[in-house]
Amino acid sequence: MAAATKERILDTAIELFRRHGYTGTGMKQVVQAAAAPFGSLYHHFPGGKEQLGEEVIRKAGAMYGELFASVAGQFDDVVEGIDMFFKGAADALVASDYEDACPIATVALEVASTNEPLRLATADVFQSWLDGWTAYLRVRGGIDEERARTLAVEGLAGMEGAFVLSRALKSPEPMLLAGANAADRVRAALG
Repeated sequence: MAAATKERILDTAIELFRRHGYTGTGMKQVVQAAAAPFGSLYHHFPGGKEQLGEEVIRKAGAMYGELFASVAGQFDDVVEGIDMFFKGAADALVASDYEDACPIATVALEVASTNEPLRLATADVFQSWLDGWTAYLRVRGGIDEERARTLAVEGLAGMEGAFVLSRALKSPEPMLLAGANAADRVRAALG
């Protein structure tokens, strides 16, 4: 039962951080939305909000890394895999009325210069995503390591920037254009 409560708190905090950011999400808000007793928060996260934030970043990061592998991995053609991943992100933005963006970027923008443990957690997640994209392009696309890494950095930077623009503009256009650009860059590297 305790493990279920902790997971419920983490899952709720992932959702709230994605929508409201780290500083915009209060501890009372988390336990209330998770339908958990307030004392359970400090039982599972004795380091307080910072510990909760770090665990949220790492759990959400792993989930989104697996999402990339799942979506892109469905396609034999790496260009199509990359394109469909961006299209899926655009669809998710539209379906959530632009509220659901990347929780890692949301937190990273807030804490990168003020909270070193959380900055390191976001950096670890971004690094794992870059490693995953690089491996995908190298193994599935046959692109050499250095070029695959460059494409991964460009693609992830494009996606994270597109999340910001799409949310601000309430339009999928930035995400779709970033995806088309990433797919074009991979296509050029293949051929």
